[in-house]
Amino acid sequence: MSEKTRLLLLFGGRSSEHEISLLSAKSMLPAIHPDRYELTLVGITREGSWRLIERMDELDQLSEITDSSGLPVLLDYAGSRGLVVDQRVLPVDVVFPLLHGTQGEDGAIQGLLELSGIPYVGSDVFGSAICMDKVVTKKIFAYHNIPQVEFTELTAFEWEASPEAAVEAILGQLPPPLFIKPARQGSSVGVGRATDRTTFMASVESALRYDDKVVIEAAAGDCHEVECGVLGNDELEASIVGEIIPNADFYDYQAKYLSDSAELLIPAKLPYGVTEEIRQYALSAFRAVGGKGMGRVDFFVERKSNNILINEINTIPGFTQISMFPKLWEASGLDYSSLIDRLISLALERQQRSVLYALSP
Repeated sequence: MSEKTRLLLLFGGRSSEHEISLLSAKSMLPAIHPDRYELTLVGITREGSWRLIERMDELDQLSEITDSSGLPVLLDYAGSRGLVVDQRVLPVDVVFPLLHGTQGEDGAIQGLLELSGIPYVGSDVFGSAICMDKVVTKKIFAYHNIPQVEFTELTAFEWEASPEAAVEAILGQLPPPLFIKPARQGSSVGVGRATDRTTFMASVESALRYDDKVVIEAAAGDCHEVECGVLGNDELEASIVGEIIPNADFYDYQAKYLSDSAELLIPAKLPYGVTEEIRQYALSAFRAVGGKGMGRVDFFVERKSNNILINEINTIPGFTQISMFPKLWEASGLDYSSLIDRLISLALERQQRSVLYALSP
């Protein structure tokens, strides 16, 4: 390894969260120590083409990654652990994927990097794939007795076979208000709120545009919306808890990443005992899904009772200027640059351990 760690920042991607990924990369750049890292920037177009961004100042000018954004890039599978650009190899020590949503944090990129033998920040293929599927994640939470709202699932096949039968069955089990979400999307993409039969059917149709499976959840009622960060591979630690005050019916895609329409309270204004219980649930949930490196665990807390309900785990949380995850760790004593350093160290540590296991008899 060279004196500086050769870091590849990977962003963009084919998912509906391409824009968020680009915002995260732009926000992260100033926090990466130039004396510690030799940085390579690679953006992925919406069509899946990898492009080398040769100058950091070019990134600020981009609203999306296109074929004209830079030279084409390929991963080298010949054992060099690097990128092939214009018939030359650029060695890479570690990758920081800032790819949100499908084909980014669902295990696809993670599997590609595993095949290339390149360490990467965040959960492995297994943990990434599990956390991307809200239905599977919720079933794991239920198995581990982590409290959550009532839920059910619906597939495109079931919906197309008989929408009326699906409506009758689900609304008979879970009365509105309900939230309908694509099972394998993030950042509130495709999420709808149903208050009656008509809005339920419209929300299902909308969610099925993004996935062939949806999760239907009972609305949590009058709740605090809170989040907790998790760091670590085997030894995990939880950040302090932060609260979101949305200025809409729910904390949607626009509020999370593209506006200042939600207020973040760090720390959350909750009793100490409640926040400590949230932190313990965050650690338990992250372990249960096999998470590694980092995660943001989202919860609801009922205002009257302080009952805690887990919502979901995000294995590649946003790193934009208004994202909760880096703010939580900053408030916990780990500034943005130190957070990046820690995540890269965890990635390299996990790679070293995986090599040892592979060589064991």
